[in-house]
Amino acid sequence: MASIRPVRAQGIANSLARKSIRPSRCTVGSNLSPASQIQVRYKSGPYGYTQAKSLVFSEYGEPKDVLKLHTHSISPTLPSSSVLLRTLAAPINPADVNTIQGTYGAKPSFSNLIGTAEPSVIPGNEGVFEVVSSSSPAVSKGDWVIPKKTQFGTWRTHALTPVDTVIKVEKDGLNPLQAGTVSVNPCSAYRMLRDYVTDPPLREGDWFIQNGANSGVGRAAIQLGNLWRYRSINVVRARDTPEATQKLKDELTALGATHVVTEDEFMAREFRDQLAEWTRGNREGVRLGLNCVGGKNAQTIAKSLGVGGTMVTYGGMARQPVTLPTGLLIFKDIRFVGFWLSRWADRDPRSKEQTVAEILDLVRQGKFRDVPVVEVPWTWDTELDTLKEAVQGTLQGFRSGKGVFVFKDT
Repeated sequence: MASIRPVRAQGIANSLARKSIRPSRCTVGSNLSPASQIQVRYKSGPYGYTQAKSLVFSEYGEPKDVLKLHTHSISPTLPSSSVLLRTLAAPINPADVNTIQGTYGAKPSFSNLIGTAEPSVIPGNEGVFEVVSSSSPAVSKGDWVIPKKTQFGTWRTHALTPVDTVIKVEKDGLNPLQAGTVSVNPCSAYRMLRDYVTDPPLREGDWFIQNGANSGVGRAAIQLGNLWRYRSINVVRARDTPEATQKLKDELTALGATHVVTEDEFMAREFRDQLAEWTRGNREGVRLGLNCVGGKNAQTIAKSLGVGGTMVTYGGMARQPVTLPTGLLIFKDIRFVGFWLSRWADRDPRSKEQTVAEILDLVRQGKFRDVPVVEVPWTWDTELDTLKEAVQGTLQGFRSGKGVFVFKDT
């Protein structure tokens, strides 16, 4: 049986598919220890074919209704300049769920390249992989890599892909969760803080304000802003009890937030006076606003900006439009722009590589903390319903952390 060469235009690792024979079981270390402690194990079937499983969908809809678990095999004979990868960790991001629902800004390409009965898509834009074998000198067995561009398809146990579709990361001092969650939230926060205020750029002592401050992007922005000596005002949703709300405020303050307020406090009439007191002595006021909510919350973000300020919208969790008073445009010269991580990553992969390297260096130094996660173990025997439940729950209510598939005995 010959291997099929990966198709570059798809951006998802392609493999030869056939119904697999259940291979004998191998063992693997299950803890997320640093890279040097990870045990190497590969599950293989007859004649060296790697047995793989992938979450796929062949039509848009709710994850619980459309996700399927597809089993296939990957040939041991690699095409030129290709790599066979084993997945270590793959986060479940809201954008992934929106892609499955068909509501995301970019539509994926459906294909039969891994032998599905119907043209399908492997979801997942973020993750970290270990190189099992390589036909390219660019990477070696045991190296770690992350996807270079979006729509890679990370929700699978193994992948076969051209080597130029991945970025090698130095794994020393990292665990899979740290490397696997760097590409989306930290990179978004980094680029929005650095790229949208330019004349002059944000400087030490400058203010920014953000809603969704407890999100992955929000936590990253707090930490990066603190490292660069920016001052921040952070808006969060109140928790069920005052004690829980205060605990959250304290947690974000410990990360480096200057001030943390609830949405009710933020929307109250008295907040304007509080904002003036906090920023007194800063001639330019709040220079940057980050909005992932929309609706009246976003409008209040805009009203909080100083003359010439910029509001960057990168999400719309409230599913309400951003409505802006005309006076902000005319009299305060406020700029309103959007940030889409996929566009930045796909247009400038070199910048993505540099940004990832800088953030991971901060992680190694202990200057950037991991986002809270909820680990979803994925073994060879994990049931489809368990995986679907983890995906479906991503957009539902308060969560203790980002869901991440952690691959163990696969």
